[in-house]
Order: sequence, then C-alpha cells, then structure tokens
Amino acid sequence: MSSPIRYADNGGLQIAYQVSGSGALDVVLAFDWANNLELIWENPQTERFLRRIATYARLILFDMRGVGLSDPVERLPPIEDWMDDVRAVLKAVGSERAAMLGHGHAGQLCMLFAASHPEQTQALVTINSYARLARAPDYPWGIPAVAQETMLKAIEESWGTGLPMSLITPKVAADDRMREWLGRFERSTGSPRRAALKQRLILEVDVREVLPTIAVPTLVVQSAGNEWIRPGHGRYLAEHIPGARYLESPGEGHWPWASEGADDFMETLEEFLTGARRSPALDRVLMTVAFTDIVGSTEMASELGDRRWRELLETHDSVARREIQAARGRIVKSTGDGLLATFDGPARAIRCMELIGSLLLPLGIRIRAGLHTGEVELLGDDIGGIAVHIASRLADLAAPGEVLVSSTVKDLVAGSGVTFQVRGAHALKGVPDDWRVFAAE
Repeated sequence: MSSPIRYADNGGLQIAYQVSGSGALDVVLAFDWANNLELIWENPQTERFLRRIATYARLILFDMRGVGLSDPVERLPPIEDWMDDVRAVLKAVGSERAAMLGHGHAGQLCMLFAASHPEQTQALVTINSYARLARAPDYPWGIPAVAQETMLKAIEESWGTGLPMSLITPKVAADDRMREWLGRFERSTGSPRRAALKQRLILEVDVREVLPTIAVPTLVVQSAGNEWIRPGHGRYLAEHIPGARYLESPGEGHWPWASEGADDFMETLEEFLTGARRSPALDRVLMTVAFTDIVGSTEMASELGDRRWRELLETHDSVARREIQAARGRIVKSTGDGLLATFDGPARAIRCMELIGSLLLPLGIRIRAGLHTGEVELLGDDIGGIAVHIASRLADLAAPGEVLVSSTVKDLVAGSGVTFQVRGAHALKGVPDDWRVFAAE
C-alpha cells in the first residue's frame, strides 16, 4: 500500500513525501513531530489507519524538515517555514486543494495553514493537538514550567530507547516486539539532542490568535484518556474555531487509531471528510484465512511442566510472528496453542505455514494448519464470517505436519508451483455442503 518515497524541493531543502490511494479527495496527513515515512508503516494499527484513508482519498504523507527522511537542519525553523514545506509537497503532487489532518504539534501547522491558505484547504482535522503546549495563567491545560525542564532532560536521556513513545502510546507498546520498534522509530526520527530541541521549540509555539480566523470545516479529535495532551486542549480548540465539530474518543493514548474507540474514530473521520459513513458492506474483504494448532499440546504441557512449556510456546509465537509478517500477513489473535492469521495471497500463506512448521520441527513442535480464501467480516481487530469457520474446520481435519486447504485455495494458486494431494470431500461442522479438501505439498 505504501508507495515510493519522493522528495519535494523547498528553497534547496528536500522534503520527503509519499502518496497512497487514488481517490478524488486529497488528504494531507502530518504526524506529530517524531516521524519516519518508512517505519510508520511497520506499526499494524497505523498501517490499518493509513490504508483506511487511502480507500477513499489520495493520501499524502510527508516528514517535516529536520525529521525522519527529510533534510536535516541545524537550526529548527519557525512554524511558518514548515507551512512552506506543505505547499512544496502539494505542488509536487499536483494538488490544488486538500483536507489537512494534523496530529499533535502538526495540528498547529495545519491550523496555521488552514487560516493562511483557505483556498487550498478543503477541511481541517486536528488529532490530539493543542493551541499551545505550555501552561499559561489563562491556559491551565498545558505543561507547567516546573515540569518542562524535567521533561526535556528525560527526552535527552531516554530518546531512542522507546520509553518516551511508550509513555504516550501505551497500547502500542503492548509487547517486547513493539517496544523494540518504538525504539527504532525514535532513533529514525532524529538524535536525542534534536528531539529535545524540537520539544523546546514546540513549548514556545502559541496559535491561539489564529483559531478565530479559521474558516474551513473543522473536526477536533481528542482522546479522553490522553495524559500527555489532556482533553482541555481539544475542548479549547473546538470552542475557539468557528463551527468546529468535537469528537472525544475513549482511548487513553496519543494515537487514537491505536486505542479504544479506533473504529468509531476512523468512521467519524471518513464521514466528516466524504460526507457519508462507510456502508457496512465495505467492511467485508477477500482474505486468505489460516488457522494453526500445535499437535498434542495438552500432553506436551503436562510432560514439560509450566515453565518449559511456556518457553516453548513463546518461541512458537516469535517464529510465527516473524514469518507471518515477512509473508505480508497479519496475526489476528492467539488461540492458546495456535493462532489465527490472514494473508492477501493464498500461495504466500501456504508457503508461510510450511516454513513455520519446518522451523519448529527441530524443537519438537509439530503444527497443523487449515487455509481457506473467502470473504471475511472486519470486526475491529478481529474477523468473522463463514471463511473463518471453514479454515478452522480444515485445521481440525489436518494431520500432524499437514497444511489442508479448500478447493478455493487450490484453484487460486494455479501456476505457483505448489502441488496438492487429494483428501476427498468432507462435511465441515456448521458449514453447508461438502467441501473438497487438499493437502499442500
């Protein structure tokens, strides 16, 4: 889904940008000041968010100067210069008018752009943004002066470890793999010194006087449990931008697309930008569904004991996660002694299941798998529908070390080099009709 990285020139500086999707509506999405166009796609929740926008719009992403893949700058510029970067990117992609989505500090940039260039701004969306970040006598939601230096020192000391981003995105930092990714993400956006300098600059920016001059349709999104950007920030924006609509999402993190209420946030955003809420029918997509199961897991757990079984299960999960990600798949959930995953191609799914099985065999773990390609219902982060039931029933039928597939999968991988053995027609519990079953070789 992510397209090649390209560069727009702005007075000799190169600004990295990326375009995905091809809808009639142009949407410019500017993430908070820490970003990297390549690594942001590696977070599954963010990828889902970006893919969703790209289904109804031409999504334009960019790294602000001095951040990520854009040219580094020794002196951090005023916010007006970043606004010029936006215009350079719009010119490079041939966009005359776009909806501006700004997350965190980038919301200040988008607010200034909307007020200064309403002829180029179709709509404005702020996501956990603020008029100013520092506290003032008439602005009690900001960070108090006594805490600012402590915060800046902490950024300099821990930037690149994943800790700063973990604190503001707790749902993203749910496991060791994602905490490691957050560390890489921080390092890819800039050095600890530059991160602290950027944060210091942000503490000085105040766009309160700009708010009454914004004359484009505006949606203010605020996470109710965001302890970094408290709800008072969002409410202030909604009260001072004429005609602004306010959405308070129930999530606790700084990334509402990766918190509770993510689906409602994305649906409300689409409705605001397009004028229509997505039809439920569009939440059904074609996928290859894979179920796996560890053969004899109960007996193994009893024989090995809790500690050794847990270690073996963690190794299984790690191997499966790595290979499924490499095959462009997604783990939907663990089933205790197996997993449910989806893929965008059945041949990749078959090869992935066979590879996982061969990698785990030397450890004494034998798995079996069932695959079916069909239409599935998207239920937030979960999936449902008859295709899921079919894949589950096929996994139940599989022998140790076997990958069983439906005739649909077999027909779709013609020409891939995958061969099959016939396993006959079977009645699958809860599924109408008999199904022809094949074992992948």
